[in-house]
Amino acid sequence: MTNHEFYMDLALTNARAMKGQTDPNPLVGSVIVNDNRIVGVGTHLKAGEPHAEIHALRMAGELARGGTIYVTLEPCSHHGRTGPCAEAIVQAGIKKAVIATLDPNPVVSGSGVKILKDAGVEVITDVREKEARQMNEVFNKFIVEKKPFLTLKAGITLDGKVATHKLDSKWITSEEARVDVHHLRNENMGILVGINTVLEDNPALTTRIPNGRNPVRIVLDSTLKIPLDYQLVTDNEAETWIFTSRAHDGTKKKELERAGVRVFVTNRENTVDPHEVVERLGEEGISSVMIEGGGNIHASFLENQLIDKVVLYIAPKLVGGKDAPTFLEGTGVKLMKDAVELNDAAFIPVGKDLKYIGYPTYTD
Repeated sequence: MTNHEFYMDLALTNARAMKGQTDPNPLVGSVIVNDNRIVGVGTHLKAGEPHAEIHALRMAGELARGGTIYVTLEPCSHHGRTGPCAEAIVQAGIKKAVIATLDPNPVVSGSGVKILKDAGVEVITDVREKEARQMNEVFNKFIVEKKPFLTLKAGITLDGKVATHKLDSKWITSEEARVDVHHLRNENMGILVGINTVLEDNPALTTRIPNGRNPVRIVLDSTLKIPLDYQLVTDNEAETWIFTSRAHDGTKKKELERAGVRVFVTNRENTVDPHEVVERLGEEGISSVMIEGGGNIHASFLENQLIDKVVLYIAPKLVGGKDAPTFLEGTGVKLMKDAVELNDAAFIPVGKDLKYIGYPTYTD
């Protein structure tokens, strides 16, 4: 490991610790080194607050002059709610900047580096680029496409079941896995389920960890079947948004809205188009959504090639039964060659279970 990689790893670690706090801004970490000593460390804490580089520069003070700054994302070059970090780096007298990745927004990518180079700062890029890009997978999609990054999550048995044939599902996974799921909820701006999941479980869909952030609760309900006395309507723990079809119950819509629920009427007659849902969520500023629906909801988003990431908690259990539901229903592919492959896989032990992470590759 080179010195550049060592210090960049520190910046990445600090940035990851802020996951779930900076939306819709990226996760960014920065480290300033002078004469082989760390003199400044900073992370971006929250949208609208100073960026990581500014925190690091403030900590370093005069010790930044002549030093090297490590930053996980290209320093900004524009005037927003905070000033341009690239100009602040130049004014602090930094001599070298080591950057993991350029800004993914094609409109501004490279402009921060240009400011640094024009001022005589030596710039090195692509140090831990893969790690930095994966850390900001949500931001990288949202800033370019203005659509949320969608994660399909399910807790399953070894034979892919999410319940027995009697629909008993508590509990498939270990307590440790369930805690990990709440951390995932904390990291996402929205959590999406179908109406069948709501009717079966009357879930709260909240984040039950200390200081956790509750995501916006999103329900696909084509005719507004959701009962008015269910938690998603009454508990006021988080916002609840319902996407419905043109065939919805107009009276029920008004009752839900009086209870504080936002109801979005989509263009299809009897069903909800997942593409329209994704577009609208992006317009509403939702940059990340975890889909915890049933098998048909999962299949709908996967078949429409909308899922960006799959997270499965696999319990060492066998349920069996052809009528026991699986986490992926729908029509399915006709030929094995058309199966959706998951790449860049990771397997992480969580309690007695195995957490699988993969990224779908779609074929036209």
